[in-house]
Amino acid sequence: MSRLTHMRTGPYAPPVPARELTAVSADGSRLYVEVHGPDDAPAVVLSHGWTCSTAFWAAQIRALATDHRVIVYDQRGHGRSPAATHLPYTAGMLADDLEAVLGAVLAPGERAVLAGHSMGGMTMMAAAGRDRFKEHAAAVLLCSTGSSRLVAEATVVPLLFAGAVRTRLTRSVLGSKAPLGPVTPLGKRILKYATMGPGAAPGQVEACAHIVHACPRAVRHGWSHVLETLDMDAALAELTLPVAVLGGTADRLTPIVHARRIAAALPECAGLSELPGLGHMTPIEAPEAVTGEIRELAATYLGNLENRTEKGADVA
Repeated sequence: MSRLTHMRTGPYAPPVPARELTAVSADGSRLYVEVHGPDDAPAVVLSHGWTCSTAFWAAQIRALATDHRVIVYDQRGHGRSPAATHLPYTAGMLADDLEAVLGAVLAPGERAVLAGHSMGGMTMMAAAGRDRFKEHAAAVLLCSTGSSRLVAEATVVPLLFAGAVRTRLTRSVLGSKAPLGPVTPLGKRILKYATMGPGAAPGQVEACAHIVHACPRAVRHGWSHVLETLDMDAALAELTLPVAVLGGTADRLTPIVHARRIAAALPECAGLSELPGLGHMTPIEAPEAVTGEIRELAATYLGNLENRTEKGADVA
């Protein structure tokens, strides 16, 4: 289980949840879940990315929980969710775990806006064809994510290495078993270069470093293989609900070409937002922009859900 290290004060310190619970996935894996905000408010479910935790969404939780019910959970092996007992990790596990969370926190037929960052966005793609996802998802935000060719198109390795050489080096970097160790000035500089835009504030880098360094190296390595071989291009066609896409133009892990390609492939794209100069960690680098996207989706597709259903029935 991950070490619980994150910011203790300031805007990136995780708020105290209204309640905590455990969701049980299809293979018996236990997932830590938090619920914030009023029980009778529109629901938002946030799924974090590789090497992160519920703490990654601190700014969104704090802003949205005033008038939304915000559900966050730790992907298996991250935060307070134990590592999988059945290995290797698979994209199917991401879908299983999301289904378990939705079933644990939402009433039958209740809809929510789902937002996924990086591997959390891939979770939405993996679950797109699942019955429980279709039952509960009203709209989706895919934030700084990709559907395929993640290693081949990443630019964390300088471009002076071309083609297959760069791909091999990127695979070695992302799949490294080396421990990250404590957060140090050098570690923060490396993390900022690889995952954040050049203008990221020191407090933002500090918050990301504490979260990422808390992920156990075996978990980090295990999920890196899933990301390396991921191919969710066909799954995009299963996302037949409104889906907004957001990415930073300085993202080295999932360059903006991924966001553009996803937006072009979606059956119902609800907009593509490109954030100039921002890196991969957009919920922390641009908290207002990400929160605004989620809030707009909730206002549009939860507030008018009954009208959307009636409109769809009329068209049919």
